[in-house]
Amino acid sequence: MVELESVPELVDPVLVAAFEGWNDAGEAASGVIRHLETTWDAVPIAELDPDDYYDFQVTRPLVEMVDGETRGVTWPTTRVSYARLPTGRDVVLIHGIEPNMRWRSFCRELVGLMIELEVRNVVLLGALLADSPHTRPVPVTGAASRPTVVGTLHLEPATYEGPTGILGVLQDACGTAGLDTVSLWASVPHYVSAPPSPKATLALLRRVEDVLDVTVPLGELPEEARAWENGVNELAEEDSEVAEYVRTLEEQKDATELPEASGDAIAREFERYLRRRDPDD
Repeated sequence: MVELESVPELVDPVLVAAFEGWNDAGEAASGVIRHLETTWDAVPIAELDPDDYYDFQVTRPLVEMVDGETRGVTWPTTRVSYARLPTGRDVVLIHGIEPNMRWRSFCRELVGLMIELEVRNVVLLGALLADSPHTRPVPVTGAASRPTVVGTLHLEPATYEGPTGILGVLQDACGTAGLDTVSLWASVPHYVSAPPSPKATLALLRRVEDVLDVTVPLGELPEEARAWENGVNELAEEDSEVAEYVRTLEEQKDATELPEASGDAIAREFERYLRRRDPDD
């Protein structure tokens, strides 16, 4: 069972979670949690016992070295932290590695933790490989326990059917427990799937802002996203087949984007800017 360390009474807590592995193309989703942990000075409060859920021959522990000396072993697991926002609301962050076994027990343990912390709203983050051109905005699809949420957030509804990862199982467990849950999935271009994928991380982070109705300091992430795109552009220019493939994806994407849809997207971005703008600016 999860053993909580000293945790103050949380104020209207919302939980945001991502898991490395199958659910995390380009480490885009886990990149959001790392960014939030750093930006919000998150405080660790719990971690799951890795012996219960991980095959260490598949997901191996790591030995860290400092100045040539062994510092210790870091075990693969799922860690929980929390942060208090300037608005006064608390956010619980879960950063984990997809377990190798006992998924149902894993999800029951996490849902039990959410109930103990009096979490009522859950945001799950994932990223998948897709035929999406790196030169266009990263598509973010969504699914929610309340269907109206997807429309309110102007998300493309998720239509995937097939094998799922721990994120899909956890979403089902949260819904069964009566928790208000939304999952957000970024589409990472499959031809540049190596991590990091800052453009996809940024796209997910902006959606997290929408769900939580907060402004998250972005730090160097926008610059990293631009540098990533420019780097992929340079690689494509060096390979005519890749360049042609990207142009094909661009044409397909542009053909499915109605002009009015693009206009709506611009309007939403402007509204987001006005809503989140610092009143002292």
